[in-house]
Amino acid sequence: METGGKLKKGAGGRKGGGPKKKPVSRSVKAGLQFPVGRIGRYLKKGRYSQRVGTGAPVYLAAVLEYLAAEVLELAGNAARDNKKNRIIPRHVLLAVRNDEELGKLLAGVTIAHGGVLPNINPVLLPKKSDKPTKEPKSPSKATKSPKKA
Repeated sequence: METGGKLKKGAGGRKGGGPKKKPVSRSVKAGLQFPVGRIGRYLKKGRYSQRVGTGAPVYLAAVLEYLAAEVLELAGNAARDNKKNRIIPRHVLLAVRNDEELGKLLAGVTIAHGGVLPNINPVLLPKKSDKPTKEPKSPSKATKSPKKA
């Protein structure tokens, strides 16, 4: 199986010299923005387990990217509602606390400079009565009860 007396060996079967292929990152292969290689390195360096599979950092990067995109989208909406074009920690807090699932995920988390959700306990609000509280004083009321001279 020789062609022209040369064996195909070496780097990717290009002994004589085809052009070297440009390296493609695992993030690009997975179609992600988050760094798959770096996350894989952190998984190994963190000693979470003895061995790390090839799919683990890809999956973890995809999950982290989804969560980041979700929080950023909701925070962007909160910023636009407040007529701002820049996301601040307050917008992140409003986004997280107003979303049921993210609120449950980040229940024990404090966001610095986030503040709190606007909330007034209904017990503290003034009571609503059936009749109006005060009747406006009008000149017609004087005609109903004439003054005694």
